[in-house]
Amino acid sequence: MSEELLVRHCSPTLAGMKTANMFSCHFNDELEVKQSVRNLNVVLVKKGLRVLPLRFQNNRALIYVYRPSKLSQDLKQDIACRLLKKYGYTTVKPERCIIQLMQRLTDSKEFPHEIGLFLGYPPEDVCGFIENKAAKCKCVGCWKVYGDVNKVQKTFAKYKKCTKVYYEQWTKGKSIERLTVAV
Repeated sequence: MSEELLVRHCSPTLAGMKTANMFSCHFNDELEVKQSVRNLNVVLVKKGLRVLPLRFQNNRALIYVYRPSKLSQDLKQDIACRLLKKYGYTTVKPERCIIQLMQRLTDSKEFPHEIGLFLGYPPEDVCGFIENKAAKCKCVGCWKVYGDVNKVQKTFAKYKKCTKVYYEQWTKGKSIERLTVAV
């Protein structure tokens, strides 16, 4: 798993602007991916981040980079709690919810769209996506928007700018550790 993927897909989380990001990467050796995740965690845990492989399937790993403190806050929101309960989550403790999400990713025939809650998407947008079966959104950016378009478009612009700046800094030699903000 390359650092480039981490920077391209997770800069807003590295910067402390976003709860989480995830990306998919190809692998030839699952143990190599797990070692790469362990190495990243050695660097990032002290900055308040965690990296987890959520799923391994067809030589692709789904990698989740998140800030546990922010995830804990996000999952305590009323809308989030109700949605998680509806999909069989038994607690709002982030660690347990992640384990249940991993199980749903493995066992479910359909992709678990509540995953948006784990990525810091506004709960109203996650619910809107699920209820409308991905149709009738007000706009599309990093996710489909069903709530406050103006607010979210500003957020999308900040994420895009952050990713551009972080990628430029990384290509100039700045390390992942130095790019990551401790929150």
